[in-house]
Amino acid sequence: MSSGSAAPKPGEPGVRTGRTADRARGASRIGRLMRRGRLLQDGAAGSPVLRLAVRLLRRPVLPAVRLWRRNIQLRVVITTLLMSLGVVLLLGLVVIGQVRNGLLDAKEKAAQSQAAGGFTVAKEKADAPVEPGGEGGSGDGRSSRNSVNWRSDLVVQLASGGQSAFNVVALSADANGTGSSSRFPRASGGVDHIASVPEDLRSDVAKGTGTFQKYTLIQYTDGRESESGLVIGKRLTDVDGNSYELYYLFPLTQEEQSLNLVKGTLATAGLFVVVLLGAIAWLVVRQVVTPVRMAAGIAERLSTGRLQERMKVTGEDDIARLGEAFNKMAQSLHLKIQQLEELSRMQRRFVSDVSHELRTPLTTVRMAADVIHEARVDFDPVTARSAELLGDQLDRFESLLSDLLEISRFDAGAAALEAEPIDLRVVVRRVIGGAEPLAERKGTRIRVLGDEQPVVAEADARRVERVLRNLVVNAVEHGEGRDVVVRMAVAGGAVAVAVRDYGVGLKPGEATRVFNRFWRADPARARTTGGTGLGLSIAVEDARLHGGWLQAWGEPGGGSQFRLTLPRTADEPLRGSPIPLEPEDSRRGRERSSRDDQKESAHRLASVPSQSATGSSLPVPPRPPVPPGAGAVDPTALPGNGARVVPRSTGEPVERDAATSSRSTSSTAATVASAAQASEREDTTRGR
Repeated sequence: MSSGSAAPKPGEPGVRTGRTADRARGASRIGRLMRRGRLLQDGAAGSPVLRLAVRLLRRPVLPAVRLWRRNIQLRVVITTLLMSLGVVLLLGLVVIGQVRNGLLDAKEKAAQSQAAGGFTVAKEKADAPVEPGGEGGSGDGRSSRNSVNWRSDLVVQLASGGQSAFNVVALSADANGTGSSSRFPRASGGVDHIASVPEDLRSDVAKGTGTFQKYTLIQYTDGRESESGLVIGKRLTDVDGNSYELYYLFPLTQEEQSLNLVKGTLATAGLFVVVLLGAIAWLVVRQVVTPVRMAAGIAERLSTGRLQERMKVTGEDDIARLGEAFNKMAQSLHLKIQQLEELSRMQRRFVSDVSHELRTPLTTVRMAADVIHEARVDFDPVTARSAELLGDQLDRFESLLSDLLEISRFDAGAAALEAEPIDLRVVVRRVIGGAEPLAERKGTRIRVLGDEQPVVAEADARRVERVLRNLVVNAVEHGEGRDVVVRMAVAGGAVAVAVRDYGVGLKPGEATRVFNRFWRADPARARTTGGTGLGLSIAVEDARLHGGWLQAWGEPGGGSQFRLTLPRTADEPLRGSPIPLEPEDSRRGRERSSRDDQKESAHRLASVPSQSATGSSLPVPPRPPVPPGAGAVDPTALPGNGARVVPRSTGEPVERDAATSSRSTSSTAATVASAAQASEREDTTRGR
């Protein structure tokens, strides 16, 4: 049986040949990828040289570009100079063209008139009869001698009428001028007739019977410099009846001198005009720019707090009216700021005074409430419950007074930072230890990540602990019994602590408002968790006092994350955070990870050689897990700002009850102790 009589079955040589071809295609694809990688490496190796060249080029250019962008006077003057130069050049070109055309037209008419007279004289001399008789020969001999010298005499006679005005050239009609001596070229003034008379003009004269002209370069055989000129020629007949060509060569030296004089005059006048226009533009713009610069400087000084600065006003023009309006605006702002400062001072003093004054009656009420609370076992159930509620509300009242005093110190600028090197791991352990009772009641487990290495920073331990207590307690209260993850990290000049919960999360726009005083997610909901509503406001002020950030991220139904970033050294500016604000286990992070897994799987499948129907496919190794905390460093952002809330995607369950989406902003010790009891009452002092 022949090899082509039947199709090969699996396992036969034909199938092995197909597998070999697939392997060869896979190997060629891998080879192309390797070559592409080498090319990319070569480009990366050459990129430093390119970056160095770009840096060297940018070094002198950047200051000029910066000056051009910042100085409006320079831009106006240079723009005026360039536009004036363009106008002068255009005007100069037009004037020079007109003058050149006028000079050439006048020269051409004069040359044509002069040449026409010469051609007429040459024709008359050729047509004149020869005089008979003479010594030494017959009449025929005299006629022959006259024919020999006739062209020379004609050229001399015609050229004598225009000394230095024109030259005359007589050429034979044949191309090389050979023959009798009467056909030799004749030229006056040492003109090189071969180089001065163009060949195309000779061709036109030889073919036609009229007068022809052409501009050319007249050259001389006696060493003089060549000069531009006009050549006018015509074909004539001599006394012997032979054709010859007679040319008039008119130099254009005087016209060139006149044109150069006009050019020099225009250039001088144009340069003077450009400089004059630039000076005028500089003076005019200076009159406008100087008050604007003065106003900008005064505005900068006003922004620094020097509210007594005013513009100097002279005259009654528009600039003077602008200065007066600016001064009126500054005066009005000064008065308004003084009024606001006075009002703010009165409010801060009122809050401080009220807080201090309330401490004395609160202490008395606290003592009486403690006595009643200790004797509640002897009361009836209703009275005993009232004693318990009284004690809880007094605890909350004391916390509110403490928070108000702290806020008043921040508003007055009297908050002091007692920074010292501390290990944030110790602070986190203390905070978690204090929140453990509340976490046990909520069924929440608190996990700590990133505590393998020291996390040291110069900070105020009391304030940092207060911030972290707020974050951890809020995460436990709103985590709905799920785990709370506290992650620590250090990188560069910053340390960070992030608290992640998986509760109700935050709606879009709530991440920036969560730090406002007395803010709640649902204004219609009464505060039942015992918080004062000032916890996160005090926390963000503590972060700012350290020169750090306190930022929030959240998504509906996906929990939230609060991140505290502090500089490792006091007064060191922050450039980023070692922990990303959006966690990797967010909804968008999981989708991105899933897409990356699919792309990697597709890439691996494409790089594996094809298998036959009976062959087994090669296993694809799973992707290694992403370590927690990995991610790009967040850009610089203001505390409490730059937060992002991921909206709920379509098709997901509707949000939980609005009552569960409220975020508490207080975390005092009394709140933790009374959280279980406070959930049964309703506080209507705020919420509407």
